[in-house]
Amino acid sequence: MSPLEPFGARLRHAMDARGPLCVGIDPHGSLLSAWGLNDDVAGLERFTRTVVDALAGTVAVFKPQSAFFERFGSRGIAVLEQAVADLRDAGALVVMDAKRGDIGSTMAAYAETYLRKDSPLFSDALTVSPYLGYGSLKPAVDLARESGAGLFVLALTSNPEGAEVQRAVREDGRTIGATMLAHLAEDNAGQSPMGSFGAVVGATLGDLSSYDLDINGPLLAPGIGAQGATPADLPAVFGPAVRNVVPNVSRGVLRHGPDAAALREAAERYADEVRAAVGA
Repeated sequence: MSPLEPFGARLRHAMDARGPLCVGIDPHGSLLSAWGLNDDVAGLERFTRTVVDALAGTVAVFKPQSAFFERFGSRGIAVLEQAVADLRDAGALVVMDAKRGDIGSTMAAYAETYLRKDSPLFSDALTVSPYLGYGSLKPAVDLARESGAGLFVLALTSNPEGAEVQRAVREDGRTIGATMLAHLAEDNAGQSPMGSFGAVVGATLGDLSSYDLDINGPLLAPGIGAQGATPADLPAVFGPAVRNVVPNVSRGVLRHGPDAAALREAAERYADEVRAAVGA
């Protein structure tokens, strides 16, 4: 298979062409119920197919949450595999939200699952947890580079519990979250138009001016919509790095289903609001 253009470059082109928006695909039971679907594999497949058919041709990035597919076992994973293939065939980028993190051969196996180009679950990028040490991610970093894929590393997450780890201060006076951002900046050095190794930074966190978010890479920003943040909040949170923000909206779009036109309208509205806020 021919090598892909690096993820950072493909992401920049996709956001410029389709708008800077990532739509989460989170088929949890309450959302299936709200759509009038059963909480079973048939409901999962109908939900996923509806989202893909409605949005795959216009939204830049999708973030399927693997756990909501895994809970149905192999049949749920099969739905996820098909969705990933269909989204990518339609020209969208897929960020697999699996938050994998381990050491050695186990981390390498996770990387092969999502970042090896001939894998059924090959995705353009993968969310990973660095809290066994950033160096534990090396197998994923290496394979992502080889495959033209990317990573999104948990750095400053929006859940309140995250602060006890991410804002803990090291002996050198730097927080753990800042340390992860520094590692990412190093891995992205010299890449244009931006690197392929991004950070997950919550859009609900308020003023982050004490952190250097200019990592020359993308910043995946959950929290827009149902969690309370709005596109207008992005410049205040991300400052000069706002151009590289990939805002993620899940329920804010998905709650408008199962009507395909309503899903498209919601996604377009968010994309327009983000463009206006970040000057894209």
